[in-house]
Amino acid sequence: MLSHKLLTKAGYISQLGAGIFSFTPIGWRVIEKIKNIIRYEMNSIDCHEANFPVIQPSDIWEESGRIDSFIPPLARFKDRRDKIMIIAPTHEESVISLVRSEVNSYRDMPFSLFHIQTKFRDETRPRGGLLRVREFEMKDAYSFHADQNDLDDIYEKFSNAYFNIFNKCGIDVIKVAADSGAIGGKVSSEFISVAESGEDTILKCDICSYAANEEKAEFKKIIKTINNNSIEISEVKTPNIKSIKDLSNFFNLDSYNFIKTMVYFSSKKPVLVSLAGDLEVNETKLKNLLQNDVRLANNDEVVDLGLTPGFISPIGNNFDLILDDSINLKADYILGANKEDIHLSGVVPEKEFNIKSHTDIAKAKKGYLSIDCDDTKCKGMNEYKGIEVGHIFKLGNAYSTKMGLNFLDKEGKQRSVEMGCYGIGVGRLLAAAIEANSNQKELVLNKNISPFHVYIANLNTDNLEVKEASNSIYSDLINSGYEVLFDDRDEGPGVKFNDYELSGVPVRIVISKRSLENSEVEILERGEDKLRMVKIENIDKELSNIL
Repeated sequence: MLSHKLLTKAGYISQLGAGIFSFTPIGWRVIEKIKNIIRYEMNSIDCHEANFPVIQPSDIWEESGRIDSFIPPLARFKDRRDKIMIIAPTHEESVISLVRSEVNSYRDMPFSLFHIQTKFRDETRPRGGLLRVREFEMKDAYSFHADQNDLDDIYEKFSNAYFNIFNKCGIDVIKVAADSGAIGGKVSSEFISVAESGEDTILKCDICSYAANEEKAEFKKIIKTINNNSIEISEVKTPNIKSIKDLSNFFNLDSYNFIKTMVYFSSKKPVLVSLAGDLEVNETKLKNLLQNDVRLANNDEVVDLGLTPGFISPIGNNFDLILDDSINLKADYILGANKEDIHLSGVVPEKEFNIKSHTDIAKAKKGYLSIDCDDTKCKGMNEYKGIEVGHIFKLGNAYSTKMGLNFLDKEGKQRSVEMGCYGIGVGRLLAAAIEANSNQKELVLNKNISPFHVYIANLNTDNLEVKEASNSIYSDLINSGYEVLFDDRDEGPGVKFNDYELSGVPVRIVISKRSLENSEVEILERGEDKLRMVKIENIDKELSNIL
């Protein structure tokens, strides 16, 4: 990853272990600036800063039901009292433990709390430098409400605050509908910084503005129409024809006229999954539906279940059947007969299938129309790679019900508190800013988060006049409130200029014997090719215009 290479080369970070990094003083200056931007925006929406422990007793995770289901698995250890302790990957449990002792009535809400704290998630494959780590700092906020409408309002306030944060950090983001993952809740949105190096895939219609993570994206499906003529099921010989493409050619029909069926395992239990022939299974949607991890069965496992690979049929067996909503239950289809080289035609699902669930489990792709697309205007969704820099959730009462976070409403009835959750990975945000703005040679940060405002280079350290002028200019800028990195090392211009390019500082001032001949300095603004010669007495004015 570009950000990892530049951060390491510039001396911002040092790797201590797999997915575990130390920040040097210059790197930490940037992190602190990002955190202060976050604090400002949280304060602007009356979200109050608190602090919750990294180490948590396991009993609160047992209350929430996540002690064995959180992905990746929780890092835990036993203390000297033989009590199991959790190294926190997130803080829903601990914040509820605090709040439930303070909230009694609807009058106590709404309110929001945030903290910036260390998390630990034992990722299987930490990678990408700061983008996929095990230990990291996160700003997580939590809001508490008496009703859904109030949660909806604050959710939008957090969304706007997030746009402000990312804009101040120099990142353009797209807000997309997202899968809620290990945090949970029915509704969540990710903020994605578009970057070729990103590990997230998002689908977006550039006309209607629908945007969603690939794991969550919904789209308009071609639904087969009902045949009103009398149809009977019949076997058709299809020698060596197993793929939907070959079937379409054989029958001279579009792929949505066929049903393809696959076998998945969920908690070691086989499940049949069927959808229209032109579509693929979205395993994240399937996992969320089954509330468990899933994996595709291999051919040997299919055979062991008494099924025929390439010709699997949901008819004539007792396996649970998940049917995608691309299937019209009343239309007739062609599908496998569970016999080698045989397909069935004229199958009407509602007559022949024993369906456990009929819902959306299909994977959206580039070119598909989103559920918001206008068929006459939109040309389908485009695919982008991006980096997730923030994620917000409407948790509802998913946690409060389990953990006893209740209140008395206006009628005196006890109800569960509605909650929201809002996260930003601080180090990940730094990496994303670099990915968005830098190149192989130059680390670029905007003035809001750069470690210093100005870099001063003295090119003639052995010259008394240059040395005195450099010290004087440095002191004047410090007294004027600028943050200045003063490079007075006994090194040549090439070394100093190369180090400046990696520093992330937006403005370079060069002082030399030649420039002082006219009582001037060289000023270069990052991103510009042209140097400006500025009188010493006008430096402050010039910097004010730039910064």
